Order: sequence, then structure tokens, then C-alpha cells
Amino acid sequence: MADYKAPLRDIRFVLNEVFEADKLWQSLPGLNGAIDAETAEAMLEEAGKITSQTIAPLNRSGDEEGAQWNDGVVTTPAGFKQAYTTYAEGGWVGLGGNPEFGGLGMPKTLGVQVEEMVYGANNSFALYPALTAGCCLALDAHGSEELKHAYLPNLYGGSWAGTMCLTEPHCGTDLGIIRTKAVPQANGTYAVTGTKIFITGGEHDLTENIIHLVLAKLPDAPAGPKGISLFLVPKILVKEDGSLGERNTVSCGSIEHKMGIKASATCVMNFDGAEGYLIGEVNKGLNAMFTMMNYERLSIGIQGIGCGEASYQTAVAYARERIQSRSPTGAIAPEQAADPIIVHPDVRRMLLTMKAMTEGSRAFSTYVGSQLDISKFADDPQIKKKGEDLVALLTPVAKAFFTDIGLESCVHGQQVLGGHGYVREWGQEQLVRDARIGQIYEGTNGIQALDLMGRKTVANGGAFFKVFAEEVREFIAANQDQALADFVQPLKKALSNLEELTALVIDRSKTNPNEIGAASVEYLHVFGYTVYGYMWARMAKAALAKLDQDSDGFYAAKLGTGRFFIKRLLPRIHSLSEAVRSGSEPLFELDAAQF
Repeated sequence: MADYKAPLRDIRFVLNEVFEADKLWQSLPGLNGAIDAETAEAMLEEAGKITSQTIAPLNRSGDEEGAQWNDGVVTTPAGFKQAYTTYAEGGWVGLGGNPEFGGLGMPKTLGVQVEEMVYGANNSFALYPALTAGCCLALDAHGSEELKHAYLPNLYGGSWAGTMCLTEPHCGTDLGIIRTKAVPQANGTYAVTGTKIFITGGEHDLTENIIHLVLAKLPDAPAGPKGISLFLVPKILVKEDGSLGERNTVSCGSIEHKMGIKASATCVMNFDGAEGYLIGEVNKGLNAMFTMMNYERLSIGIQGIGCGEASYQTAVAYARERIQSRSPTGAIAPEQAADPIIVHPDVRRMLLTMKAMTEGSRAFSTYVGSQLDISKFADDPQIKKKGEDLVALLTPVAKAFFTDIGLESCVHGQQVLGGHGYVREWGQEQLVRDARIGQIYEGTNGIQALDLMGRKTVANGGAFFKVFAEEVREFIAANQDQALADFVQPLKKALSNLEELTALVIDRSKTNPNEIGAASVEYLHVFGYTVYGYMWARMAKAALAKLDQDSDGFYAAKLGTGRFFIKRLLPRIHSLSEAVRSGSEPLFELDAAQF
């Protein structure tokens, strides 16, 4: 099994050469000069060390040992607590947090690189700080000053952890039918009662306190999603002086026995009149929760990138060493009994698919991160609005496409190893199991596709889409030189195809609402491949500019990988587009009884 190594060279290329992050950061007044290229480089180096040397070695043992539940107490696998303490002491939990309360205030363009490294090293471990970061986002955006001062410093510092408690046994996507109640108390607090399931990090031994953000309804709340409020419910109550007091009436009833991410405690949480504090306004809980959703959904998408990268590292190391048969063109290694399997066309197809899609994903995650930074830190209203529109449009694409492609990459990586990919020793079967959850939680990928097609495209007549399309068209118009033609011309055709599909579904949905759901998944994938075409065109432009100083073949490899994407993967849009054009009728020919 290849040891995970943080892909710092590729990260630097995307961050510094493709997106020129330092220029972006200096142009955003809201960052207040918190970061520059030198600081970012030092942080990336340190993140690479802690993920490769401290967190990655716990991946397999954590999977085999798993999180353990005993009478309400959850114990994480050996080494997790020490590694988490080291991670927290480095300030990584509060990397993007508000500096006013102890966060480091780093931009998301840097944050996505660190998240990828942590997910690539150890998916289960990564989820604990990821959920804490999400909890902090909602609290910082909507909590009272009193709550922020009382809770954020310890959350950012990593001595406390955070959760999001949304799902209940009878409802997941349809949160409007939740049953958890919050009853107002005379002292201004609320008594929260109900059961939440699938709560990542709901109970564990990594921190001294756990802060739950819980969706609940007041007794007189309106029906449906407009009656949901958000509450902060600590595991251990916090005294006025900031010290810990009594245990709150919150308990972990059990943990799930899962296909993957076994070292991540997925808990059933019971709230029995637990003391809670309102975050934001009454009946505006979903608004507060959605503040963090763009960040959290991007984070879960990045889980797919991390898994794909880790699988690729093992697969390519194996393919260079494993010998089987001779190359179709004759012996490549005549001194050996057979040639390394990397000479075979089908193995190269799988490896290049993994490489092209992972590198495209990394560029896209950086792009979405840059739009999050623009929407948060820009002071020009028009620039800020464009960033917000692109974030709204692209977040469901990122979450769903990253995780769909991440699983595909892990399956390819397993296949490269053959039988060795199916056994535990090489780690590929664990990555397949771990990657699978990314398509399910934080809103299933089918729900992400409905969000993209319905709310983000049809509902506004394609307004968000036009913002994206215009940016790509401007790039195409500005890059007509022959050197980039192999990338720009296919991108131009792909964009035109996507524009036609968008207009078609918007038009059809006016008379048949089934068209939205029927088109949504394939449409999201056409969108994803088209975005990656844009990313590869931008990466090709950056690589071409450095070819004259390409001492180790890095930039030539970028161009070769990009051409593989354009010629072998981008054409997938054609079959997907035909499925969209076929409409909803094929889905509704059968009655329910005929299934």
C-alpha cells in the first residue's frame, strides 16, 4: 500500500499559477491582508506534513477498530485523540474562522487545499473538524454576541467540537416535518426534546465538550419548513465564567454500523428537555443552517477528491511495479519476465481517467473556493453579487460531481490492482467504502441535481447559469491563439450544448413539471464535464506559459492529461445530453404496480 503524500506540487500549480490566488487575496478588502503567498506556502507545507505523517497512518487501523459505543460513551480508535489534539493545536480547526473569536481568518481558496489533504489522508478523521467548522459558520453568522463569545473560541481552538443535528428517523430531505420540539423557558432558554439520527461526531472522546446545533420547532410554530428554528445545545452546560458545569440532558443512544468511514461516530442523539439557546430568529432556522451549507457541501464534495487522489497514488505506484504480460508493441522491460502493467492501454485508460478527473476536481474546488471568498470579502457590490450567484449555482454541481467522480476513481483504482484491490492490505477496498457515503449525506446527489435544475436554474429562468456562461464565453473569446485550440474549441461546443439543454428544460418545465426531475441528474453531469472542460482550458493555458522551463516534465504532463480529458472524457456529455433530450415520458410509461 502506497503511503499517502499530500499532492503539494499540484496544489501549488492550481492555487498559484492557474488562479493566481495571491492577487485575488490582495484584491479583497475584507481579508484585511491576513494572508500572502509566503504565508500560504508555509501553511500548505505544514498541512502536508501533519496529514501525511500524523493523520494518514491512522487510516487503516481506524477503519479496522472503528468507533466504539458502550452505554452512551463513544471511544474513537487508538491514536485519534492524540492526532486530533496535535491538529487542533496547530490551529487547523479554526483555519477559516473569525479572527475576532480566535479563528485564523484564512480564505476558502486555501481552506479547500487543506481539506483535500485531510480527506485524502483519513476520511473518518476529517469529518470531526469539518463538522465543527460548519457549526462555527452558522454560529458566527447568526448567533448573538453573547453566544459567539461563549462558544466560538473553544470551538476554533479545538477543545470543543460541534455538530449539526438535522435528520430524524422519519425525515431527512423533508425537514419541514421534523418533530423535535423546543419549549420556551422562563429564563430565556429552551427545553429541547426529540431524537436526531445520522449525527456525525454526536458523541466522542476527542474533546471536553460537544456543541450541537439542533433544528426544532416551537409549540406554536407554523407547519412546514417555515416553522423551523435553530438552537445551540451543549453536551455540558457552560457557566457564566466559561468553565464547564453539569451534564446537559443530551445522550447518545447508539452509533451506526456502517459500510465505511467506520472511525467516524455516526450517532443517534436523544434530547430530553435539554437546555438550548436560540440562534438567530424564531422560525428562521433553515436560513441560519443554509449559511453553512455552501461551505459544508463543498467540503463533502472534497471528500471525493481526497479519496480519488489517495486511490490514484496507490494505483499508479502498483502499476509501475506489477509485471504482467508484454506490451502490445513489444517488450518494454526485456530484462524482466514481463512488463509493468502501466504499459497496457486499459490500465493507462483507468489511471488517466483518475488523474484527469482528480486534477479537474482540484481546479474546480479552488474555483468555487475563490467565489466563496469573493462573495464574502469583496466590497464591490457587483463583484460580490456575481460571486454569490456562482456559488449558488455551482455548489450542488461540486458536491455531487466530486463525489460521483470520486467513487468512479476509487473503483478504477481498485480495478488496477485486480484481486489485490479487493483485499484490505492495499487500502483500495476501504477507499471504495469510504467514498460511497459522499454521494448520500449532506443532501443526496439526486437532491443536489434537483437543486441545480429546479431552484438554481428553472426557478430563475437561467439567470445564474447566464452568469457562468458569460464568464466562459469571455475566456473563449480572449484565448483564440492556436496553441490553446485543442482545449478552447471543444469547450466552446460543450458550452453551446449546455446552453441548449438549459433552455430546453426551462421551456419544457412550463407545461410539465416532471421534466425538472427527469433531466436533473444527467444535466448535472453534463454541467460537471463542461465545467471541467473550462478548468482544463485554464490549466492548459497556465502550463503552456511554463513549457520553456519544464525541467521535469510537469507541465507537459499537465497538457497530456488535459488532452486525454478533452478527447476521452468530455465526449461523455453527448450520451448524457441525449438522455436529457428524451424527456420525462420514458420514466412514466410504467404504473407503480409494473415495477
